[in-house]
Amino acid sequence: GLHPSHKMVTIVKSKKFREQHGKILLEGQRLITDALAAGAQLQTLFFSTVESLKALPLDKLKRVQLIKVKFEEIKIWSDLVTPHGGMGIFRRPDHAKMKYPTVQQENTVPLSLICDNIRDPGNLGTILRSAVAAGCSKVLITQGCVDVWEPKVLRAGMGAHFRIPVVSNLEWEAIPNYLSSSTVVYVADHAYLGAGSSGQADNMDASGWVSTRQHEKQTETEYEDSDSDGEERDLPLELPDVGSLRYHDNWAQDQTALVIGGETHGLSLDALLLAGKTDGRRLYIPMSPSVDSLNSAMAASILLFEGRRQLLFRTAEAGRD
Repeated sequence: GLHPSHKMVTIVKSKKFREQHGKILLEGQRLITDALAAGAQLQTLFFSTVESLKALPLDKLKRVQLIKVKFEEIKIWSDLVTPHGGMGIFRRPDHAKMKYPTVQQENTVPLSLICDNIRDPGNLGTILRSAVAAGCSKVLITQGCVDVWEPKVLRAGMGAHFRIPVVSNLEWEAIPNYLSSSTVVYVADHAYLGAGSSGQADNMDASGWVSTRQHEKQTETEYEDSDSDGEERDLPLELPDVGSLRYHDNWAQDQTALVIGGETHGLSLDALLLAGKTDGRRLYIPMSPSVDSLNSAMAASILLFEGRRQLLFRTAEAGRD
């Protein structure tokens, strides 16, 4: 029969268990090594060969429960096509206690990312990876998103979870606690928009990347496999009047936050309210009218790197004065 640990691994894969017991499952040498380097606490490690064990930093395995299992077992548990021989059960990391890489901290810009209704695990992981590459100072993940510690998100993130602070499962009311009082919040959303009453957008190519679809509470317990199918939502009667800017106009200032909405459910009304309150704008990416939307991870990358470019340019300008 199956190894008794099989039950343990299967349970840790469930979101409910992860939340109740504060544990996560990491697979593969690279993710496990990144997590250990950032100070995440490994509790149990399953390995199939001594070689796979030696590939890990042995000094960090002193108090860890080591369990040798057959490679066949790991193949059964694994989500990977070619498993790399190691799986670890960690305590769910607390961003406040982590040690993020110095080189990452030295290259951050005052840009925070807020993820809103991102339901697709591959997209969320890819967005985290872009946020690290663009030097974001932190990522805030609201409750409408897929669980950030879900194995598919971890895999797509390629270690991003352990390079910058990621704060998850936040209610909108709590978001301002993680932003400085001078932060201006900009919102981006993926859908086609006719120009309408958004001020500046009237004279622009209106096929941008903003949406006014209403937030819907997520009822499913697990994620949907794709962000992009689903029907259009009705518009709420009173949307905050938030003006529009093209993504390459000047928007990134001293303290900036960017909200990326998911593809099916769009931006929460709360995101627009926060943008309105902080005097932010909607950002859109002018596109060929034959396309009505961009993948949310693609759009996040374009906007984050443009934000980084603007912030670094400002710093350089200030240095010249």
